Amino acid sequence: MCGIVGYIGPKEKKEILLDGLQELEYRGYDSAGIAVIEGKKLSNFKAIGKLKNLREKTKSYKSEGFGISIGHTRWATHGKPTELNAHPHLGAYSYVVHNGIIENYQNLKEELQKDGVTFLSQTDTETIVHLFEKFNNAMNDPFPAFQKTIEKLEGAYATLLITEAAPDTIFFAKNGSPMLIGFDGEEVYFASSDTPIIGKANEVYYLEDGEYGFVKEGKVTLFNEEGEKNFTKQALTADKISAQKDGYRFFMEKEIYEQSHVMTDTMMGRVLDDSIHFEELDKDFFDDIYAITICACGTSYHSALASSYLFQRLGKMRCDVEIASEFRYKEPFLTRKTLFITISQSGETADTLEALKMAKTAGMKTLSICNVDNSSIVRESDVAILTRAGIEKGVASTKAFATQSMVLWMLSLYLGQVRETVSEEILKREIDAMIHTPKALIVDEKLHAKLTRLSKRYLHGHGFFFIGRDIFFPLALEGALKLKEISYLHAEGYPAGEMKHGPIALADSELFTVALMPKTMHYDKIKSNVEELSARDATILAISPEPFELADDFIKTQYDSHPMLEFFEMMVVTQLLALEISVRLGNDVDMPRNLAKSVTVE
Repeated sequence: MCGIVGYIGPKEKKEILLDGLQELEYRGYDSAGIAVIEGKKLSNFKAIGKLKNLREKTKSYKSEGFGISIGHTRWATHGKPTELNAHPHLGAYSYVVHNGIIENYQNLKEELQKDGVTFLSQTDTETIVHLFEKFNNAMNDPFPAFQKTIEKLEGAYATLLITEAAPDTIFFAKNGSPMLIGFDGEEVYFASSDTPIIGKANEVYYLEDGEYGFVKEGKVTLFNEEGEKNFTKQALTADKISAQKDGYRFFMEKEIYEQSHVMTDTMMGRVLDDSIHFEELDKDFFDDIYAITICACGTSYHSALASSYLFQRLGKMRCDVEIASEFRYKEPFLTRKTLFITISQSGETADTLEALKMAKTAGMKTLSICNVDNSSIVRESDVAILTRAGIEKGVASTKAFATQSMVLWMLSLYLGQVRETVSEEILKREIDAMIHTPKALIVDEKLHAKLTRLSKRYLHGHGFFFIGRDIFFPLALEGALKLKEISYLHAEGYPAGEMKHGPIALADSELFTVALMPKTMHYDKIKSNVEELSARDATILAISPEPFELADDFIKTQYDSHPMLEFFEMMVVTQLLALEISVRLGNDVDMPRNLAKSVTVE
């Protein structure tokens, strides 16, 4: 997730761009840049790190008179956070900024390199500007060249392009990533969300997928696949915080709803029609590896625990999962034939980082799964795979957990693929399920409304048990963690089969049991476990595609063709349940007491 701004008009453009990027810094802050064309003079500036570095770099620059301008704040998906990888990207005479992921960029890049184009960055974005110039050099007509460019792009993108070939025009296109156009008389603004243009524009148009066009002399010309299109502006909100939340009450709620979209980003270029591909991994990466150890904390530990079932089931490789805060004190047995995987949302988790350093000292091959490029854990690891979740502002993790779980699922299938432990039939089945995962993550408004109504029944009592089997046991742990983090109610996750080994002694009408009952995995066994709790008067909330007559409350799920589809759909239910209980209790959902987003001390 990155941030785009653009402006065409007579005002001082540097400050408009920098102020706009400041409002979008929550979307990306590993580098930033701006480009301005005034007359025939093109200026550009880039800086890595926080936006203050770009402000310092441009403090002596001032733009005057009519001009066109674009800016970008980056959250890396391809290439390290460097000035070369920062946007805007330069061709021979054009600049481009872009949010999203160009899925076919490798093929486009190879074609352009054969034509003699030299690439300066490691990014997918740079292909856009070189492709445009290739077409424009042949056609000598910028807009048809831009049209032809976006026709070649596959994936998600919101992009702005400016060129000396049309120094009074901004070209734009949107597909899968958000972008809007703001209006104030003859002045026109672009942004990834409302906040950069609040107080500047008074009307707005939210671009739809597949729309593209250009702005010239204060007029927007808009197209879609059917040709030129009329559009209707609407009034712009004046509330910046509300605008950042896109109309949601809390960032956590927004991030739950975003999961379907970011999951597509996570899979893009990795889940292919008939295989799993990680450009980060060499073909021989798993050679001489006979076991896996995963080390993580909190939510990341839960995603690791779920993946251990998949690594053993699909990759046929032993997988041990360690809590990072305990790992160092076990005097662990570390061997070079074991791959050491660390998982961290921020890449700065102190316990996980120290465990990683131990593994490096022992000469182990290391891999990190993280949401922040150039973080400490990413830099320390031999290889890093980014989850591409975008910035998560809610302290209680949602989309970071979802994308970690997907990366680990993909990695376990990739391992089975390279080790030839999965058949073509299984590979096809798993890939088909992955492709359907974003749909399983779409929040059903009726479901959310039902959970809002149910939440009032779960405000008191002496605690919650979240129970599940197999991969749904780690999901039960995660569901319980979400609830305790933001509601401050006691909750535990348990393997369903362990209830009769002690915990069932707590069962009474004031014990709330959230039962994860997937149809595709051990349904009859967990049904028996829940029946035991019901017989002891526990209050049962059953989550399942199969109606359960003993449930006091029942949430019907839709997917029952693959365990991971059920996993992700039930994950959303538990997240929304925690959210709505917390809201009813009047808690600060986004900033729960005593917690920090990144735990950087031991």
